[in-house]
Amino acid sequence: MFVKTGDTVKVIAGKSRGVEGKVIKALPRVNKVVVEGANIMKKHQKPNNENPSGAILEIEAPMHVSNVQVLDKDGVAGRVGYKEVDGKKVRFNKKSGQVLD
Repeated sequence: MFVKTGDTVKVIAGKSRGVEGKVIKALPRVNKVVVEGANIMKKHQKPNNENPSGAILEIEAPMHVSNVQVLDKDGVAGRVGYKEVDGKKVRFNKKSGQVLD
């Protein structure tokens, strides 16, 4: 998967299109990512010790990795490629050519 936890990404599809945020969690087995401030869902919580009357929480739900593009240091969104630099495999932005790692 081309996205790692901590990357800054831009959402390019869905109801949160245009939102930029950090990747909170990457789920490579199901090809999904959780982006901070994007794909907000409401979760109804049963009453418990913290909330005796229950609550409606707003949480970030996972979205498919194909709906995001990685931003480089200049904020340019582009596809991710791989190349070898100094004997190490690194990711780079295909649009700007900047190394991401």
